[in-house]
Amino acid sequence: MRRLLPLLLLCAAPAFAEPPALGGDLATLLDHARSRNPDYAAMRHEAAAAAERIAPAGALPDPRLRTELRDITRMGEQNPSLLPARVGSTRYLLMQDVPWLGKRDLKREIAELDARAAEGRAGGTWAELAAQIKTAYAQYQYIHRNAALTRELLDLSTRLEKVAQARYAGGLAAQQDAIRAQIEQTGLRAELLALDNDTQQARARLNTLLARPAAAPLEAPTHQRPLPAALDAAALEARVRALNPQILADEARLRAAEKGRELAYKNRYPDFTLGVSPIQYQGSVKEWELMVELNLPLQQGTRRAQERESEAMLSAARARLDATANQALGELAGQLAAFDAARRTEALIATGLQAQADLSFKSALAAYETGKVDFATLLDAQRQIRIARQGRIKAQFEAQMRLAEIERIVGEDL
Repeated sequence: MRRLLPLLLLCAAPAFAEPPALGGDLATLLDHARSRNPDYAAMRHEAAAAAERIAPAGALPDPRLRTELRDITRMGEQNPSLLPARVGSTRYLLMQDVPWLGKRDLKREIAELDARAAEGRAGGTWAELAAQIKTAYAQYQYIHRNAALTRELLDLSTRLEKVAQARYAGGLAAQQDAIRAQIEQTGLRAELLALDNDTQQARARLNTLLARPAAAPLEAPTHQRPLPAALDAAALEARVRALNPQILADEARLRAAEKGRELAYKNRYPDFTLGVSPIQYQGSVKEWELMVELNLPLQQGTRRAQERESEAMLSAARARLDATANQALGELAGQLAAFDAARRTEALIATGLQAQADLSFKSALAAYETGKVDFATLLDAQRQIRIARQGRIKAQFEAQMRLAEIERIVGEDL
């Protein structure tokens, strides 16, 4: 039994060590990227670092201690000494710098807003990364579905070749019909080779976003992400203003600029240094002194320049926020229009063109078998099926891409 236990553990180890498969659905890819992507990790660490600056920003500076040995020769009666008990007197001065009232609170609030802006930038990085992953996954799925359709059409062309050969054997059709069917199959096989190359490129793109080796395996997509039936433009605009990470970051920078302006105007008032000083004579303390020191804000030109700088920075932050909001809302309007167009195109093909193409092919096949139409008409009907189905797949892919961009602009999944 003791000999069998290590063998059983060795056989079971790969099952425990096997990582979860990726590629089957979008959610697992996003979860993997959230924890592994280095760009997003860097932004999260920067946001964490910014949050740690809040407490130091509002804290008092460290106190200072000064020691003065006075009359180290005792009026020339002894050799110089550095021992407090053997000099004339020793003065200890403990000093604490104290900013003007309100400055510490403003500095802490500015640090808090900077941390909030850093969180917004991290959120924007994730929204951008998630949109890229969604788009790359939609393209990966688009190629996979196109390949499946091409293989289906290849099987159909093989069946048409058999029909043409049977009619040729019976003297009802020319040999050219079977040859044309073979040419059609060769073209479809060439397309499959091109789609295989596209699949490898899409896999490499996805793996790069997931911080994995480019050749790492990915499962075939199992299901398509559902699309919303309709999107309310007014509701989405409100959500963009409230949730867009870039807008949130610029709003935090605007408020930080407002606090910076307040701090610049408070620099008109002096900062203080408070101190207490016991004086030691030989072995005992016999005197106490109190000290207050303040800086004199006489450099008015410097302070006026700092105040004008803070006003300019506030105006720049306000303009940047307006520009970000306008750009986000403009992009949202364009993506909504493209999403609606893709959805209507997909619906038109699904309810009209695809059914018509299927019916046309069945009619052409029946007519060819009875000799009423030639093989070229049958191939043309087959191509119409292909065009309709590829058009529907492309419209769904376009809608998925537009949805990913809309979610990037909004800042959350819909």
